[in-house]
Amino acid sequence: MIVQACLNGARQRGFHPQLPLTVADLARDGAACVAAGAAELHLHPRASDGRESLAAVDETMPALRRACPGTLIGVSTGAWIEADEARTREAIAGWRELPDYASVNLAEPDAPGVMNVLRQRGVGIEAGLASVADAERLVKLDDRDRVLRILIEIEEQALEPAYEITDGIAAVLERAGMRRPVLLHGFDATVWPFVELARERRWSTRVGLEDGKHLADGAVAPDNTALVAAAVAIFANTPAGEAAR
Repeated sequence: MIVQACLNGARQRGFHPQLPLTVADLARDGAACVAAGAAELHLHPRASDGRESLAAVDETMPALRRACPGTLIGVSTGAWIEADEARTREAIAGWRELPDYASVNLAEPDAPGVMNVLRQRGVGIEAGLASVADAERLVKLDDRDRVLRILIEIEEQALEPAYEITDGIAAVLERAGMRRPVLLHGFDATVWPFVELARERRWSTRVGLEDGKHLADGAVAPDNTALVAAAVAIFANTPAGEAAR
């Protein structure tokens, strides 16, 4: 069970005053989140104009390595970043500075191809599942077990349907005998209920401005560090042997 910090995602500059977009801001924010208890970092590197960019991984990773030595660092490979399957694969194949892992959305058409390129580069894979259909696609892949972890990421904002999707994904993985580590996270309205659910099920979770800017009490968090500290405090209160939901 870990808390991962997701520093920026696809959020735009106006989303929060402390949203880290530059390399320097990402390095500084990453170090602060690690100090607050984050075990890993997930980020969307940005080009000089603030746009998400897979090419920007090469400039971003060394700064994060210096700021957060020994911390596992991952990036997104979302299809929207390069908006072209060939460019996405070429960018990953051309990385000079490798992240420890990268998330791949199984809902995207070229997910298996992107996963193959990442394996060729020696980069770990977070298999991102947002629906039962995504889970069913994953378990049918020949190399389904060659992933670092399962990333259950629920975008549904109504809580009960979001729980149902999570349970459906978990059931597919269970039937298929997949025993990879799971990281569960919500988005906006479901961030904190899913932190609690992850704690109950002894799964990992993540928080940060990528997923939402509010604390559990509804107040806007001052920064990523406050979000991480709140999630770490929730995980620290996990009783031994607590039953799953």
